[in-house]
Amino acid sequence: MEKELHVIVGPTAVGKTDYSIELAKEFGSPIISCDSRQIFKEMKIGTAPPSPDQLAAVKHYFIFSHSVSQYYTAGKYELEALEVINELFKTHDRLVVVGGSGLYVDALCYGLDDFPPADIELRNQLMERLEKEGIESLRMELKQLDPESYYSMDIANRQRVVRALEVTLMTGKKFSSFKTNQVKNRPFKINKSVLSMPREELYDRINRRVDMMFDAGLVAEVESLRQYRDMPALQTVGYKEIFEYFDGKHSLETARELIKRNSRRYAKKQISYFKRG
Repeated sequence: MEKELHVIVGPTAVGKTDYSIELAKEFGSPIISCDSRQIFKEMKIGTAPPSPDQLAAVKHYFIFSHSVSQYYTAGKYELEALEVINELFKTHDRLVVVGGSGLYVDALCYGLDDFPPADIELRNQLMERLEKEGIESLRMELKQLDPESYYSMDIANRQRVVRALEVTLMTGKKFSSFKTNQVKNRPFKINKSVLSMPREELYDRINRRVDMMFDAGLVAEVESLRQYRDMPALQTVGYKEIFEYFDGKHSLETARELIKRNSRRYAKKQISYFKRG
């Protein structure tokens, strides 16, 4: 029997966790998480991970399995997840993957181009520049050194701009030159399901989820992570807005509303991304 990987994707708050648990129970399968933030054990509120009851219902991989203090990439996830999946396929014919991180889903299903490993010292220098000079300075340098990347990538994503500039400066080659867009063959069949719901209903679920995060102690969680605030994992919705509140840039209520707005925007991007895929 051909091995099958059932990949459940969709925007934040659409109900992927509940659906994946039901499917996993039907298959007798564990769940492999494909979320770039739920993987970190220190981020247990702002990433909306499965509840303790949900985690107890089905065994999950890549939930709270790594520390935010360490750099983690989609390329590393590709290698680690494939190792787990290949091992699980020895005893399972069908496995369930769930996630909302498009890059991690693509890494697992299609493979990523082989970029050089991170240069931590250079990365730290670029992050210091980011804080002192702002993102526009790094964007303009990337535009000069690698216009192909500048015009093709999401330059609003600070992490991707820093990574592209890091690779370009480290290797002396354009970041875009490492992209081959070649799909890697996987020794299993991939079935992908995209969950959706009416946008108004989804946005209401997102707003209520953010309120629940605040009630659960999101501000205290972000406070506990101040020493890691420059790490890529924390350059994300729900954390950066509260760090800005700590910096005095806006009130806590404004931070709450910004998180809701930015979460809705992120969901909209996810919908477009998964429709293309």
